[in-house]
This record gives sequence, C-alpha cells and structure tokens, in this order.
Amino acid sequence: MSPISLSKADISVVEEQFVLDALRSGWIAPLGPHVDAFEAEIAERTGVRAALALSSGTAALHLGLLEVGARAGAVVLVPTMTFAASAYAVVYTGATPIFVDADPSDGNVSPELLVGAIDTLRAEGVRPAAAMTVDLFGRCADYDAISGPLAERGVALIEDAAEALGAACGPGAAGSFGRVAALSFNGNKIMTTSGGGMLLSDDVELIQRCRYLSSQARQPLPFYEHHEIGYNYRLSNVLAALGRAQLTRLDAMMARRRAIRERYVHGLGDIPAISFLGPGPGPGPGRGPDRRTDNCWLTCLTLDPALAPINADKLIAGLADAGIEARHLWKPMHLQPVFANARAFVTGAAQRLFDRGVALPSGSALDDADIDVVIEAVRTALGS
Repeated sequence: MSPISLSKADISVVEEQFVLDALRSGWIAPLGPHVDAFEAEIAERTGVRAALALSSGTAALHLGLLEVGARAGAVVLVPTMTFAASAYAVVYTGATPIFVDADPSDGNVSPELLVGAIDTLRAEGVRPAAAMTVDLFGRCADYDAISGPLAERGVALIEDAAEALGAACGPGAAGSFGRVAALSFNGNKIMTTSGGGMLLSDDVELIQRCRYLSSQARQPLPFYEHHEIGYNYRLSNVLAALGRAQLTRLDAMMARRRAIRERYVHGLGDIPAISFLGPGPGPGPGRGPDRRTDNCWLTCLTLDPALAPINADKLIAGLADAGIEARHLWKPMHLQPVFANARAFVTGAAQRLFDRGVALPSGSALDDADIDVVIEAVRTALGS
C-alpha cells in the first residue's frame, strides 16, 4: 500500500496548462501577468480591495505587522495555539509577542481571554500595537466576538488566515477581517503555489507601501537607489500561474475535504473516546448562533484520556507504522523553548489540545479507500 499523506498537494492537468503558459510566455521571474491576475482573483474571492502576492505567508504577516506599528518596544497579542511563523513574524519586527490561550471547542483564540488580556495590558499602561488571530485548521476565529471589542479599544486586528482560504464568518470571507490579513499557499495548504503567500487589505495605500518594501524598497529611478531597508518577498510569475490554476479548483477541493470529514465522523463518531475539533455551524458556546463555515483543511480529533486506551503519541506512532501520516496539533507557543520567557494569558486549553489532539490525513487527492484505511487503523488502535 502506498503511504497516506496528511495533506498532499492536489495537482491536475489544469495546473500543468497554467504553468506551461507561464513558462512559454517568457515571464519566469520575478513578476509577470500571472502575478497581477492572481492578486486580482484572490482579492475578488476574499472580498478585499487589494492583494499582494508574496513568497510566503510569513512574509505577508511581517509586512502587515510593520505597517500597523509593530516595532521594538511594542507588544502584539498572538494565539498560543498556532504554527511558529505567526509569532516569528512579530519578532522580526522587533516587537514582543504575548500569547493568549484557545477556545477548547475548536482551538481558535478565546475571544474573552483575548479581550481580557488587552484590558489587563491597558490597565498596566501598555497599548498593544496589534492583536493577531489565527484561523485554525481551516476555521475562522470568532470575529463576531472579536472585531467589535478590538475596534472599540483601538487595537489593530491582524488576521493570520494561512490555513483558511475559502472559510467564512457570516458574510465575511477568511482574509477579509482586520486591518490586514495573510494567506499561505505552502505545499500542504488547501491550495498551493508550492511556496507562497498573499497580503490582503482594504487599505490600498498600505498594500502599495508593502509592494514597495517587498521589492527591495527600490526607488522608481533608472538605476538602483534605496532610501530604506526592503525585502526580497515577491512571488514569481510561474508560481502565480500554479496558484491561479488551483484557485479555479478551490471549491471542488474544499468539497472533497468536507466529504472526507463527513466520512471520518461517520466512521469514527461512535467511539466514545473520540471528539472532533471544530463542529459545523450551530450554537456557539454562550455567544448565540455561530456563523462560521469551515474549509475543512484538516480533520482533527481529540482523545478523552479517561476513555481512550492509548494517548495521542501512541496513536500517531501506530498510524505511522501502518504507513499513515498523522500529526499532533500545534504545540502551544508559550511551551516552546524559544519563547520560554514570554508572557502568556493561559487556561491550559491549548496544552490539553496538544496533548490529546491528532490531525488525520485530509488531502483532497485522497480517495474513499484511503480514508477507510485510516478509519480502520484508528479503530484498531483504540480497540473499537
């Protein structure tokens, strides 16, 4: 049996045609017509006024943070349940990340804890430069509970939507919340450009400023002149062509991942030790109707230690022995050695999710037979 990957890129003849067009056009690097078109198409898809194609989602976060005032001496609130790049981008600006714990129902940042942390800092005389959200595993943070309180307190919202293109909160698409937002097109995301990202904003001037910085801050002169430090952050025309092809197939790929999640729920939902992270639309925990829709990037389960005969470590190891790639959920940033001295507002929710959570193979290129193999392996490992 071939190995079953967690989230392998889903590539078809459509991608081949777009990339071949880019190669034949002569626009190989660094920019070209596919870059311009990709930016316009992503902006339209997410409902924002402007987009900037970049080499990574981390680059997008870095530039966006710089433009909202993150710098040495400033602090930025960051969810502790996230990939390290979210926090690294803050450090790149010279600012200090302060971590905030998760809502245990889906792993996204707790709105109550985030707002409470801001109020605590303000009472101490510290005004955060920004607060970051991370749309975790393809599900938007609860912007109905976050956007208003942050606006009232004058704190810029940075949306790390790296995992969530195609998801939504009410009428707003992932990538459309806050002052700026970042997307990632890394190889395992819902759609890919191999490596790449996008900065999004309704502030056209901000995007233009970041466009200048991302191109080495080169002045518009017939020779190379630079008045400030810039970055080599632009996306190539060839990779943008790949992204445009993927974007034409995004809805179909999301539908396939949603069908995979439903197959997992049907195949594993009867096991008392298992819960699935991030339920579908339904009542939110004490905040009225939950208007969020999920792009189903990854299907993640959690194990109840009182009911499961093995822990997450052993389940992941057992699946690996069967040729199945599964992973732990993100190790919280406040538990990472590199951030050992960072301040954090925590309840233990993210640590429990890390200890108990497992991300299952979810790629849209997987077929039903692959998913059935994973289901059987999980059931066998849990003695069900």
